[in-house]
Amino acid sequence: MAFTLPNTRPLDDLLEDLVEELQVPPGRYEQAERSYKSLGEWLHRPESTVRESDPDVYVQGSFRLGTAIKPASDEEDYDIDMVCRLGYEKSSLSQAELKRRVGVEIRAYAKRHGMSKPDDGRRCWTLVYADGAQFHMDVLPAVPDSEKRRYLREAGPVLARLGATALAITDNEHPDFQRIAGDWPRSNPKGYALWFRDRMGQAFRTRALNEAHKMRASVEEVPTYRVRTPLQGTIQILKRHRDMMFSDRTDEKPISILITTLSAHAYNQEDDLSGALFSILRNMDRYIMQREGVDWVENPADPAENFADKWEKNPERRDAFHEWLAQARADFASAHRAATADVAGTILSEHMGTALVNRALGRRNPVQKSGYVAPLVRAANLILAPAYMRKPRWPHKPEGRVSIDTATFTQKGFRPQPFISGGAALPKHSSLNFKAETTLTGRFKVYWQVVNTGREAEVADCLRGGFNLDSAVRGGLTHTESTLYRGQHSIECFIVKNGKLAARSGQFIVNIA
Repeated sequence: MAFTLPNTRPLDDLLEDLVEELQVPPGRYEQAERSYKSLGEWLHRPESTVRESDPDVYVQGSFRLGTAIKPASDEEDYDIDMVCRLGYEKSSLSQAELKRRVGVEIRAYAKRHGMSKPDDGRRCWTLVYADGAQFHMDVLPAVPDSEKRRYLREAGPVLARLGATALAITDNEHPDFQRIAGDWPRSNPKGYALWFRDRMGQAFRTRALNEAHKMRASVEEVPTYRVRTPLQGTIQILKRHRDMMFSDRTDEKPISILITTLSAHAYNQEDDLSGALFSILRNMDRYIMQREGVDWVENPADPAENFADKWEKNPERRDAFHEWLAQARADFASAHRAATADVAGTILSEHMGTALVNRALGRRNPVQKSGYVAPLVRAANLILAPAYMRKPRWPHKPEGRVSIDTATFTQKGFRPQPFISGGAALPKHSSLNFKAETTLTGRFKVYWQVVNTGREAEVADCLRGGFNLDSAVRGGLTHTESTLYRGQHSIECFIVKNGKLAARSGQFIVNIA
């Protein structure tokens, strides 16, 4: 079924604010820069065992492309990917020996800086920084891939330009890992980053020029992360959508390089975020090619490398990608048809995260107190407000946020299934579970207000509309109901602290068939 661009654009500001909330703070980029420069200086010190190989340490991956996103929770680390390129020829040593030589220096560096013992992973050495830093660094050993560079030079000027930095890398699962051989795993993060910058086109050049004026530097000296383009923002949004959708299916979630590459191909030089997002969602799967019956997403800096190489042996990953793309298309199309940004946020909250969406909605909210955007203003946008619905009896004194973060329904004999506010109608005689999250601390009272509508609820004398006190402590943030009456119903969470209404979640709509 074709995916068509909605005609209305009510959530442009929300998309921009989502990207702002997803941005990695500049200090994290500066931290990454300090880290790789520090490691580079260590490898060039007089006592270094690899000094004569002219080590070169640099950032790769999302931190190089400017597409990194904040971790979804404070418990997750920033994952910084680095390359450690040594000037050996791959014909002079094995992958295992290269990994060992880099490891000697990585261990010494960690010991000198009081860090824990580095982890020897499949491809990388991982440096974990001190507790509280929320930061670790994956260092990939590499050598120049002279054969690949020569091959790409002969393939034409475009690939010659991109392929000039081709690398051979280590992988302890490679069959030739332990012996000297010509067949090494390959990579080319610098070439890929050059292609990605080209794909950003005029949007990048214009913004980079403005940034260069601020920095008093040349355009070439402007780091990609300092430039904000619609392509980068779209990729950040799609990556968070992917992360939330596959939070409990991490083995199947589409890998970032696939999303980034297909998005960059599909980007049509739109100058606004929503235009780029919908163009990319509409067209990105067109760049999944077929080679001899195999799905192929080529590395633009090395056409022989397939970023979708895992799909053939693991078809569930292919299915998961198309499942994710269909869901993303549906979610953002529905959000774009929403009448208000609040409704759009409700639609997006399941697969973008309620806390993230609430923060984004709050960025332009005019009602603020000490930098806090009061959620109480959302009460003006009540979806259900029948006459029998009681108004809060407590005076308003906003002190924090509360949101209905998760909602599940369970039919007898089946596992719980998540559902979203205003989503598809649920079957009767299911049990419902709602879980709220709040920023408030200390003791408070939690009230839930359920409002039923429809003839069935009226006949049963169960229209409700009052307030149920669940608990005077945080345990009251979970509430259960059941689906008994056909119609559209609502539930809302209220937090009362010291006799004042400190926060309310806004209505969560439940449709019952």
